[in-house]
Amino acid sequence: MMLSSLMDKKLLTPGPLTTSKTTKEAMLRDWGSRDINFIELNKSIRKSLIELIDGENVFECVPMQGSGTFAVEAMIGSLTEKKSKILILINGAYGQRMKKICEYHNRPHIVYEVAEHEIHDLMEIESIIDSNKDLTHVFGVYCETTSGILNPIKAIADLINKKKLSFFIDAMSAFGALPLSVKNLSFDAVAASSNKCLEGVPGVGFVLMKKTIIENTKGNCQSLSLDLFDQWYAMEKNDQWRFTPPTHVLAAFYQALKEHNAEGGIEGRHRRYIQNCNIICKGMKEMGFKQLLPDHLQAPIIITFIQPDDPNFKFNHFYDSLSEKGFLIYPGKLTIANTFRIGCIGHLTSNDMYKALEAINETIEKLNIQLN
Repeated sequence: MMLSSLMDKKLLTPGPLTTSKTTKEAMLRDWGSRDINFIELNKSIRKSLIELIDGENVFECVPMQGSGTFAVEAMIGSLTEKKSKILILINGAYGQRMKKICEYHNRPHIVYEVAEHEIHDLMEIESIIDSNKDLTHVFGVYCETTSGILNPIKAIADLINKKKLSFFIDAMSAFGALPLSVKNLSFDAVAASSNKCLEGVPGVGFVLMKKTIIENTKGNCQSLSLDLFDQWYAMEKNDQWRFTPPTHVLAAFYQALKEHNAEGGIEGRHRRYIQNCNIICKGMKEMGFKQLLPDHLQAPIIITFIQPDDPNFKFNHFYDSLSEKGFLIYPGKLTIANTFRIGCIGHLTSNDMYKALEAINETIEKLNIQLN
């Protein structure tokens, strides 16, 4: 099949996502990376991201070329030291990834891991902290994309603040749609990316951190390209990127942020995603699919469903049939069960969700899948 013949499909995934036509069109212009117009665009993006967490005058924003993992690694490698000791809260692949990053950067760490469909016990977190007096940081994931679970980030942050430790958040699948304000949640740094709930395209991540922290991190990072301090210092000095920036990605991000604001910001985006999530959960349940998480742990980001116990269900065939109908879903990533995932974020409406359910129902009938 020629790539030119591929239809523009709806991405029911956790990212990359379906983007608006106007966000795509923003990439049709070429930008000079040293031109004043691009410099102003970059400054606007940094300012807008700080405003989303109500962090004006307290937080700094440093964008980084690459995916969200680049931003998380830059955050860990630049804002911690070899003498730091980190507690990593793990209930999925992205907590595991932070652990792997710590191993690469020789950052002392311990982990508190629970099953992928469970949240961490606050009393156990407190016990671990009290038993490890040399801890300096705690790392957590806001919405763990592995299952779609909503971790109790506010309660965790309150506990860590009480213990006077530094809290870093991976908010990849939460930033821009789930509440995250410094007015009611204490944290020192958060990493996210353009291509999740902010509905930009892939290619740039970013870290928001307290200015008092970034100012004192020179020399921490053992990577030139991932050095947040060096990137921040350069941008503060001349408003420019150290190395070639992803100009088209940033132009799309600028447009996506304008559309995010026009929708009502975090509250407006959250409202639409909740509606999308409810439609998918209700419709799939009515067909007979079983949802992994109970409603109170389900974030309106991506939903994990148990694969039917029927020999006619083969994920590749299920996926291909939905793809032919214009919808792309995601395979499961759990170790505890065979699953698949359906995202409800991106430039998608309730009408898209209903059409997706129609496609799934048609696929079940076509493949003769029996649901209990």
